[in-house]
Amino acid sequence: MLKATSIHKSYGQLQILKGVDLEVQKGEIVTIVGASGAGKSSLLNILGTLDKADSGTLTINGIELNKLNNKQLSDFRNRQIGFIFQFHHLLVEFSALENVCIPAFIAGKSKSDAEKRAAELLDLLGLKDRLHHKPNQLSGGEQQRVAVARALINNPALIFADEPSGNLDSVNALELHELFIKLKNDFRQTFVIVTHNEDLANLSDRTVTMKDGLIVNAH
Repeated sequence: MLKATSIHKSYGQLQILKGVDLEVQKGEIVTIVGASGAGKSSLLNILGTLDKADSGTLTINGIELNKLNNKQLSDFRNRQIGFIFQFHHLLVEFSALENVCIPAFIAGKSKSDAEKRAAELLDLLGLKDRLHHKPNQLSGGEQQRVAVARALINNPALIFADEPSGNLDSVNALELHELFIKLKNDFRQTFVIVTHNEDLANLSDRTVTMKDGLIVNAH
């Protein structure tokens, strides 16, 4: 599903990534762990096409992304990749349903199709009665589940998550982690997750440890 080869990234004189190689299979949950400053989020941003590597190659779902122009890359990101961040980044003036629909609208889907899919996802995630609530009317765990539904709306090949449970209490964090397992088991959804949460790392199929801009362990 994903193959990254010899990914390098520097900011000025500071080398952040020093030649990272990573492969992820379809239906796999891979967690990336390591101390702050190890390069985890920088790698995730490059894998998720939010940032570009200085050198190296990246292939997702059979497409070599280095060969795409900015418009093609933007379209690919919208249709093939979902993102979940530590903070939900929901738009406060929109309902849960409207927030989930936004990536589908960007992809050119009709209002009726987008709303139908969004409602199905929110129902699946236990939010059937919260469709028309705005983010400030939802709990932290509910807000993050809306963000998960938004990441899933375009049936992405891959979901990238950066500390997705970092802002949640232990009960809501566990529920979110179990939700990832359910999505993997039911839909063969593929996840690459940066986390400090040991419970989530232990639930994943593989854990990749980074140190000083390199992968030092993968099991």
